[in-house]
Amino acid sequence: MTAKPEGEQDSHSSTTPGAQPVTDSPDPQTQSASAESPIELETPSDAGEVAGETLAQFGEATGDFSVEPTASPSDRAAGQREPAGIGKHAFLVGAGILLSRIVGLIRQRVFAYYFGNSAAKDAFDAAFRIPNFLQNVFGEGALSASFIPVYANLLARHDEREAGRLAGAIFALLALVTSLLVLLGVLATPYLVAIIAPGFEGERRELATQLIKIFFPGAGLLVLSAWCLGILNSHRRFFLSYTAPVVWNLSIISALVFFGGRVGQSSLAVYAAWGSVIGSALQFGVQLPTVFRLAKHIRPVLDYSSTHVRTVLRNFFPVFISRGVVQISAFVDSMLASLLPTGAVAAITYEQSIYTLPVSLFGMSVSAAELPAMSSAMGNPEEVAAILRRRLDAGLRQIAFFVVPSSMAFLALGDVIVGVLYQTGEFTRGDTRYVWAILAGSSVGLLASTLGRLYASTYYALHDTRTPLRFAVLRVTLGVILGYVCGILLAPAIGIDARWGAAGLTAAAGVAGWVEFFLLRRTLNRRIGKTGLPLSFTARLWLAVIVAAAVGWALKLTIGQLQPFLMAVAVLIPYGLSYFAITSLFKLPEARSIISRILRPLKIRRR
Repeated sequence: MTAKPEGEQDSHSSTTPGAQPVTDSPDPQTQSASAESPIELETPSDAGEVAGETLAQFGEATGDFSVEPTASPSDRAAGQREPAGIGKHAFLVGAGILLSRIVGLIRQRVFAYYFGNSAAKDAFDAAFRIPNFLQNVFGEGALSASFIPVYANLLARHDEREAGRLAGAIFALLALVTSLLVLLGVLATPYLVAIIAPGFEGERRELATQLIKIFFPGAGLLVLSAWCLGILNSHRRFFLSYTAPVVWNLSIISALVFFGGRVGQSSLAVYAAWGSVIGSALQFGVQLPTVFRLAKHIRPVLDYSSTHVRTVLRNFFPVFISRGVVQISAFVDSMLASLLPTGAVAAITYEQSIYTLPVSLFGMSVSAAELPAMSSAMGNPEEVAAILRRRLDAGLRQIAFFVVPSSMAFLALGDVIVGVLYQTGEFTRGDTRYVWAILAGSSVGLLASTLGRLYASTYYALHDTRTPLRFAVLRVTLGVILGYVCGILLAPAIGIDARWGAAGLTAAAGVAGWVEFFLLRRTLNRRIGKTGLPLSFTARLWLAVIVAAAVGWALKLTIGQLQPFLMAVAVLIPYGLSYFAITSLFKLPEARSIISRILRPLKIRRR
């Protein structure tokens, strides 16, 4: 039920039928990126082809995904090599996200210093939920899933003029719709607060109302920033779009540092909100020059006549509803948390900043890199299915290799992680234990959430946005029910403090996430063939991580109380090294590849 917080992201390749891809850019780096992404999809140029009247169909839900049956052997051979391209593009996404998330964690640490788990922090976090809805629903989720496949296919066909026309039309539509929603949101703020935070009263409620009105304009700018992300990702310019949120974080940090200690917590929250709005404008602005350089034919004009625009809109609404359902579940989480004692909303927000780090670094990075490439697959249905299976399985292994140890670290060593990140100023040792409990609950569904992202991207590459929607609705419904039981009813029933129900909320979301993951995998396997992680691979990962966790836990118990940073160095580094050593002994290719990259600069060869 929990939702992703604020968003965090090089080249244009084109082909002619039956030929190897060629690049339009003279930049050597761009040429390198294109060479690693040779699988291309020929997008039909007229309405009949889009409707599937002349091309073989692959993608039962919408009927929009067409595949070219006359792909040349060179294209197919290139497709065999394509999974190797996951690494570079996923690395660019991951590097951008890592930089952005590091600055985001610094932002949260500054918040922890000045606010701790106070009522003002509760109000700030609850207020940000509503405008963040616009960003997540209109921007990063729905726009990426509906816009990138169509825009990337136009680039693959070397139709830059039509691609620019499409991008301009989508920008105009987004600007119009988000402007109206921002205006309505500001006017309806008092009613929105009553819905998402019914437990807020007095000053906490008044502060949340004031903050929401400030946040809304910034949210509209973040939606437009997500439009930039879609264009940059389609051109394989992943790093810029995922590092752009750094300026958003820095803007908030600057406001906190400048006004912190000079004003009270409520006033400081207001200054931080204005810092967020300024940061949103900067995040959008830093991407625009590169966007206009790559897409030279953009003209922001409302245009419904283009077949490609109608295709994006047709695919947009199922994803919009799906993302909306997920965001509604986030509101339910916030609403339930507001019924818990003071500090629960803030603690869940601190936990989310940690939880989303592996989701973004390993789930989002691979999924974002794969969506344009999967959308460009050429061949008959059997050949396309084979390409998708290879890419999907390679991506699943890469994600699981990093997410499994992350999940175990959250569960067994979460206090060390929370302490080194947040334990300062107003954030006490007791707050560290509280956030650790919530983080341990979230570890239940971490692997399902990250693997599910890649499965959803595969559906989007097939132009099927409805199947993920159905499963998202089921997941949210189940999550709401379980969240109420585990978050509100369970703690009093077993005789513990009601505030520990926050851990029940995150654990319930994890259980619902596993249900969604299994349904996504089962349905996709029926369409393209068997996919998933081999049992032997999964067993070796969990065995390695259990042994590594035992090492870390033993060190933690032996050391006892220690300054948070020193404790993290003494526990987390041996934990990570133990995991990589054991998986390397198991001869897992992922481990050996990472170790080889580390040793390569030292010119040491592994035997």
